[in-house]
Amino acid sequence: MARLSAAAVAKLKKPGRYAVGDNLYLQISTWHTKAWVFRYTLNGTPRHMGMGPCDLITLAEARAKARDARRLLLDGIDPLEAKQSVRRQRLLATTRAKTFKECAEALIASREAGWRRSSGQWHQSLRAYVYPRIGELSAADIDTAAVMSVLQPIWTKLPETASRVRGRIEAVLSWAKVHGLRDGDNPARWRGHLDQLLPARAKVKRVEHFTALPYDKIGNFMAELAGQQDMAARALQFAILTATRSGEVLGARWNEIKGHIWTIPPERMKGGREHRVPLSDRALALLPRKRAELVFSGAHGRLGPNALTRVIKRLGYNVTVHGFRSTFRDWAAETTAYPNHVVEMALAHAIPSGVEASYRRGDLFEKRRELMAAWADYCSKVS
Repeated sequence: MARLSAAAVAKLKKPGRYAVGDNLYLQISTWHTKAWVFRYTLNGTPRHMGMGPCDLITLAEARAKARDARRLLLDGIDPLEAKQSVRRQRLLATTRAKTFKECAEALIASREAGWRRSSGQWHQSLRAYVYPRIGELSAADIDTAAVMSVLQPIWTKLPETASRVRGRIEAVLSWAKVHGLRDGDNPARWRGHLDQLLPARAKVKRVEHFTALPYDKIGNFMAELAGQQDMAARALQFAILTATRSGEVLGARWNEIKGHIWTIPPERMKGGREHRVPLSDRALALLPRKRAELVFSGAHGRLGPNALTRVIKRLGYNVTVHGFRSTFRDWAAETTAYPNHVVEMALAHAIPSGVEASYRRGDLFEKRRELMAAWADYCSKVS
């Protein structure tokens, strides 16, 4: 192919693309602007890389840049990717002062409005385990060694917490990359990376279920609980009889209760879906006569998150509030003939879509009403 001279190139005026040698082309737009373009094929795919405008880059300079690009191709390097990489590195060089802590706080602020639960757990875990080690490091500089410096001290001691911390670090670094604050793979990713450096959580420590009271002791426990006169004790009884979570009970509002049905809105449910709870007569009897915004309120307003736990400890039992859901589940499985999916619905667990359709029609709600009434009766029997 003939190599056009600078003089010949200067005479070209008609819009189009003209070969000038060394895979280099002069491109004239319909607006008569002129630019140099390097064309090549990589793995069967045509590629185009701009070499600059003609009013700034001479033909000789453009050919020199084209030769440099051809040398990269001989070494198996994509010149366009190399050019973009240099550009990214320059961008990162101007933003390296953005620390991990600043990125984390920005991420939390951007998501907080959409979270059903408080962001307090994020703040607490990052302050306790992450910020002291890598909080002041540039987000662009955090590598696998930095992530491991956070995880190794807690991975075997606090496997559940460590797993959540890893996920939060990964989320922060992903946020930083999307915002142009770092480049490359995420050093906190698990699959194909940290799973080669750390043992799986299941192998570190056996998953412990919430400590539950044996179901044959629930009647005696409820009798002792009934002897407590404070509002927290009443709320705990209500939680047990409805097989709900403590947060759902402590946040219950009067406008959610209509007759024998307590409808918990999606934003207060762990699964993010509305949950209707059939209330037995015994559960209804626990509702206070004096009404405030919250159903169960203390002398100074809302009961604290550990109020129900303190009642259990006061009675001398080594169980958890959440464990009573397991007590209910064991009782239903061992002593009743109710189908598993009915019991799972009572616990607001995920169920197959086909069964969910039936639930929405209301027939299984009536079965759950019978189930919860039977549970209330069982809880009233003292052995």
